[in-house]
Amino acid sequence: MKPFYEILVIGGGHAGAEAAYISSKMGIRTLLITNDMSKIGEMSCNPAIGGLGKGHLVREVDALGGIMGVVADASGIQFRLLNKSKGPAVQGPRTQIDRQEYKKIIQKRLNKIDFLTIIEAEVTDLVVKNYSVSGVVFGNSEIVNCKCVILTTGTFLNGQIHIGQKSYPGGRSGDVASIRLADRLREMDLPMGRLKTGTPPRLDGKTINWSILEKQYADLKPHYFSFLTKKTRLKQIPCHITYTNKRTHEIIEENISRSSIYSGKILSAGPRYCPSIEDKVVRFAERESHQIFLEPEGLNTDVIYPNGISTSLPEEIQEKYVRSIKALETVKILQAGYAIEYDYIDPRSLKPSLEMKALGGIFLAGQINGTTGYEEASSQGLIAGINSVMFVRSNEPTIIRRDQGYIGVLIDDLVTRGVKEPYRMFTSRAEYRLTLRADNADQRLTQLGSVMGTINSNRNKAFLNKISKIKKAKSMLKECKITPSNAIKLGFTVKQDGKIRCALDFICDSKLPLKKIQFLWPELKCIEESILLQVAHDVRYDVYIRRQKVEIEATKKNSRTKIPEKFDYKLINGLSNEIQSKLELIRPIDLLQASRIEGMTPAALTLVHLWVKKYSGAERDHGNYEQRPYGTKSSL
Repeated sequence: MKPFYEILVIGGGHAGAEAAYISSKMGIRTLLITNDMSKIGEMSCNPAIGGLGKGHLVREVDALGGIMGVVADASGIQFRLLNKSKGPAVQGPRTQIDRQEYKKIIQKRLNKIDFLTIIEAEVTDLVVKNYSVSGVVFGNSEIVNCKCVILTTGTFLNGQIHIGQKSYPGGRSGDVASIRLADRLREMDLPMGRLKTGTPPRLDGKTINWSILEKQYADLKPHYFSFLTKKTRLKQIPCHITYTNKRTHEIIEENISRSSIYSGKILSAGPRYCPSIEDKVVRFAERESHQIFLEPEGLNTDVIYPNGISTSLPEEIQEKYVRSIKALETVKILQAGYAIEYDYIDPRSLKPSLEMKALGGIFLAGQINGTTGYEEASSQGLIAGINSVMFVRSNEPTIIRRDQGYIGVLIDDLVTRGVKEPYRMFTSRAEYRLTLRADNADQRLTQLGSVMGTINSNRNKAFLNKISKIKKAKSMLKECKITPSNAIKLGFTVKQDGKIRCALDFICDSKLPLKKIQFLWPELKCIEESILLQVAHDVRYDVYIRRQKVEIEATKKNSRTKIPEKFDYKLINGLSNEIQSKLELIRPIDLLQASRIEGMTPAALTLVHLWVKKYSGAERDHGNYEQRPYGTKSSL
């Protein structure tokens, strides 16, 4: 008898690894299906994790018990905090990664976890019964049944690699594309489209003139991704910086028509915030140079990733323009850069749980939802994994709200607004970013993880210990007091108003070094530096946080008005055809989500509110709403 798995995860990239890890960690029998077990956790593009917005996502994944942050810390070879000169709300931890080490640790952890089985196979079809997925079909026609499926196909779904005028199927360089599954999904008439991404050529570090390049060093005090990490495991090394020049741009301009992007071979949209070098030269013609980070792919390899020159030009042109760059005059290209087109499914066809609306029991995560980046994929994989467990257990799904985390912002943006280009997370996308800082991700989300069962006892103990230390530190800071006159004598700038101030009042002044406060009150030196910094962030943002909490409570009023799943928007007189079609497509779960639909007006929202109140009782009592089968555009 074949073993029965409750959850099947298709794809072993960052979304698939995270989904399989968390579902099995929660005690559910999970099967991870991948084309190549040796490629699980592969970093297909740049050897780095984190950054602005992205670092927030990884911290939140870690706070909820996910795997990416822990593994990134264990394989990091250059930790840096971006935007260090700005406030903590927009700072982002980032690290260069030893690519092989990262992959090795991910695979080791997945192979050790209970309830998880990993196999090599190609999935070519889904088993669908009564508008619900109940299994998958392998390339050899074998069927494996389950309770739900998590689809994380990355760039493999009908992937097509482009280098100049050459095009061929591929999920990434050296890997076959998933053609039959893509064809099957299209046969189901799902709302699908095409997107593009790209990667630069890989260089041989032995052929680079390192001596003439500017160095970028790691921070002396690393900022880790996991709240459990205490020290670096691997040697820390620098990156190097070089620049394109006038000659580089001339070579590209002379051959622009031979680029896959500009020759008309690629029509799909690429990531606007991570453009190819061809795009940079065309769009920013006034620029004489563009920065390139020469990033090592590991401690035991000479492969270098030149971050900033992604391309789809022919191989001989790549070699020509790369060798026009300072320190790369005699460089050897180990692998040509390329662009890749792939299929994705319109994320507006998903519920906020990442389950498809029209096909029950199937969850989507990663680039199949129109995102780009390891961190965005990992975040979705975590939530898809958690909610697949909730589905199996017949529990309500876990929805991270926009005011709870960047993960909530990411998923809400996807399912409410869809994508026109590969979606990338930025701090600017979060309206509550003052409360959603990277440093307080555990304070926001770890308790939720504890309730869901994604947090183990050691992590929960560490979290409670940190909260206890923060409370004790705040109490000590309140007890340390001083008069204005004595404060002035000691060099502090305060008003001579006779008001006694405590150390916590001085911490609110962001310009005042924390060490000076500890110098004034030596008894505060027992407070750990990280705890004192956390307290400082909390109190300095306190006034803004209180203001945002008022806004959050106001927006929650709309979330309390639920919209019936089968509500017929054609009943509402006065809605424009555009708004009506968007409501039919997105099917918001409540008025709050409806209010964020692009083009939604206050008048239209009021109409929806009135009609939902009027007809929700009829839907509940009579069940007179039409159930549309999957495969019809109006049901998606």
